[in-house]
Amino acid sequence: MQLRILATIAALSIAALTGCGDQGTGGSGGTGALRIMAPAAVGGGWDQTSRTAEQALKSVDPQRKVEVFNVPGAGGTIGLAQLAGEKGNGNMLMTMGLVMVGAIEQNKSKVTLADTTPIAKLTEEYEIVVVPADSPLKTLADLVAAWKADPAKVSVAGGSAGGTDHILAGLMAKAGGVDPKQVNYIAHSGGGEALNALLGNKVTIGVSGVGEFAEHVKSGKLRALGVSSPSRIDSVDAPTLKEGGLNVELANWRGFVAPGGLSDADKKSLTDLVTKMHDSQAWKDAVAKNGWIDAFQTGQQFTDYLNAEQTRVKAVIAEMGLVS
Repeated sequence: MQLRILATIAALSIAALTGCGDQGTGGSGGTGALRIMAPAAVGGGWDQTSRTAEQALKSVDPQRKVEVFNVPGAGGTIGLAQLAGEKGNGNMLMTMGLVMVGAIEQNKSKVTLADTTPIAKLTEEYEIVVVPADSPLKTLADLVAAWKADPAKVSVAGGSAGGTDHILAGLMAKAGGVDPKQVNYIAHSGGGEALNALLGNKVTIGVSGVGEFAEHVKSGKLRALGVSSPSRIDSVDAPTLKEGGLNVELANWRGFVAPGGLSDADKKSLTDLVTKMHDSQAWKDAVAKNGWIDAFQTGQQFTDYLNAEQTRVKAVIAEMGLVS
């Protein structure tokens, strides 16, 4: 309860400090400076996606000013609360995804995705489970054995509570015969924080999107135990969770929403702009480089997908005991 109160206070403070400065850009038909909110700390998947989008947008419209800014905390729900204060602003996007869907439930956020305007689903990405290079855990079987011996001693670094990383850790534990409620999960606001915890040997394992840890696996700083894909992937040398004995598959996804209350013209303008970005060579190159999966959707298709995901995730995290 105290954490939720603090998150609410933080959200109100941020909105009070920054919200008024952007209200003048609303309703301009999406022709002015575009601001993209990454509702997490620098270094994570939302930040990476936002900055990749910034460069791709500049490649298709060099004259347009595009700015990325970070509003970290509470699985993106602090940023979501700030976005709610931008009602009608046709020059703002917020990067979001599966993590936020879970965090809204986990944090019992009063602001939900119903208060936004869905613009586009962009990508999907599988998860990777890693350990520090000198970890005694060599395989997923070693991990399951350690979990069964003493769940509390196996600390798991990942993103926000209730998000994709947390859900995957719980599903893995369950598949290995361990109570998901006993998983010692340590939430971080961004991928950079989780990485530092791993490299500093402060946690047992880490869970994140493949793109966030792949380079560190290739450099030898981290060792991959498995990936959550149905088959092995090209960007990292690691077995699937199923190969390691855990019958689990899970894909994270990311997309864009805009403030609520947009005019039809502003919604169309933003959708057209993001579609143009998606079709650019710069975006296609980045998707390939980061090992992302192109999962582009707009309009009613994305709206329907969002609604289905909210229903699905609510059931999953309830089963795992992540909601009090």
